[in-house]
Order: sequence, then C-alpha cells, then structure tokens
Amino acid sequence: MNIFYLYYLKMFINNFDPVAFQIFSFEIRWYSLAYIFGIIFGWLYCKKKLIKDEKLLNLFDDLIAYLIIGIIIGGRLGYVIFYNFNYYLNNFTEILMVWNGGMSFHGGLIGVVLATTIFCKKHKINSYIFLDLIALVAPIGLFLGRVANFINSELYGRETDVFWSVKFVAVDNISRHPSQIYEAIFEGLILFFLLNHFSKKDNFKNPGLISSMFLIFYSFFRFTLEFFREPDFQIGYLIYQLTLGQFISIVFFFLGIFLYFKKNEN
Repeated sequence: MNIFYLYYLKMFINNFDPVAFQIFSFEIRWYSLAYIFGIIFGWLYCKKKLIKDEKLLNLFDDLIAYLIIGIIIGGRLGYVIFYNFNYYLNNFTEILMVWNGGMSFHGGLIGVVLATTIFCKKHKINSYIFLDLIALVAPIGLFLGRVANFINSELYGRETDVFWSVKFVAVDNISRHPSQIYEAIFEGLILFFLLNHFSKKDNFKNPGLISSMFLIFYSFFRFTLEFFREPDFQIGYLIYQLTLGQFISIVFFFLGIFLYFKKNEN
C-alpha cells in the first residue's frame, strides 16, 4: 500500500525538463517542437485530407511561409501589447527575444488572418477558403502547444484539492489544476473533431462558416477554462474577477457570432 501511495504521488508531480534535447550548446525546447510539428501536421492534413483542388494545393504550399511569419510576429506582438506592454516599453530590445517565451494565441490569430488576407488578395482568391482550412487544423497546434505549456510549467492552473491536481515544482509546492491539459483536450481534441464534423456537413459550400464556428467554440472553451487557470501575475484579475484572456475571448466570441450570421445570410 505504501509503495502504491508513493507511486500515486509521483504521478502528479510535474518536474519535466523544458529542453527536449541539446546539440552542443544549442537547446531544442518542447515548445519550439510544438510549433514546428503543429505546422507540419496541419499542412499534411490539409494536403492529404482536405484540399481536393490542384490549384489550391499549389497555393497552400506558398501560403505556409506567410502563415509562419503571421504566427510568430502576431503572437509575439499580441503578447507584448495585450499582456506586458509596460515591461516591453521599458525593455524594447527584448521584444525580439522570442526564445525567452511570451506568445499570445489571439495575437497569432490576428497575424494569421492578416497574412492570409494579404496572400489571397495577391492571388485573387476568397480568403475564407484558406481561413476555413486553417481553422480545421489549428486545433492540432493548439493541442501540442498546451501540452508544451504543461511540460514548461507555465500557464498553470489555480489551487485545488482535486485528486488529479498537479504540483509544478518549478513554480511552488501548491497542488493546482492542470489547466494546460484541460485546454489541450477542449481547445485541441474536442475542437478538432467538432469543426471537422461540421465541415463534412457543409462540404466547404459556404466559405467563412467554419472560421466563424472556430471563433465561437474556441472562445467559449477558452473563456470557461480560464476559471481554472491562474491569471497572468503582471495583470491579475480585472473587473468581475475575470481575466484579460476572458475579456479578449468575449470579443472574439461575438466576432464569431457576427461572422456566422453574416455567412448564413448568403
């Protein structure tokens, strides 16, 4: 019994190394791998399963470079502007130090939308065609990213005594919700299957509809799961004990609702 009890305790202590492997002095981190494999798996899924038109296949390959730039620049600037503006205002050169952490999903989303819009205008194609495809595979990256957050002991949950709680030893000795895993499940796995289920029914007949559903479902999941997540220490809670992430999610939720009804008018 004592051996089993000790094993049980060890199962819920997070002491992972954020470095996946090291080549000489060059570190490869799990978070970087999450971005890389999220893009690769999303690209392959689109190419092998979703895109049937030969022209779109060729254009999608060219779009990937735009998306990578949009994700990195948008994600970084989103974090700087939304979550830590005063710090970076006084430490301007650190904005470029992406390897030190600090990326915003909503910033990355804006970056992807802008990059896709620019690309599609250049090639004279409806941007919602590609935005719908991106929405269908984005949960893959979200899943891997949240798992990487868990490994890094970042974006951790609030204090709890539930039996599946986790102690992030790099943070403190408090039992917390594994909120990163909650988000990986809902914003990753469940969102992926929901959107792909609806895409089969719609069959891409109404470009923009899947994008609107992504905004709606993701924002709902994110808003709800933020109740289990510790707010950013430099911001804390805002009015009504809600976090900044929740307020941003509300904005994107209503953008999704607006887009949904706009597309259903056609």
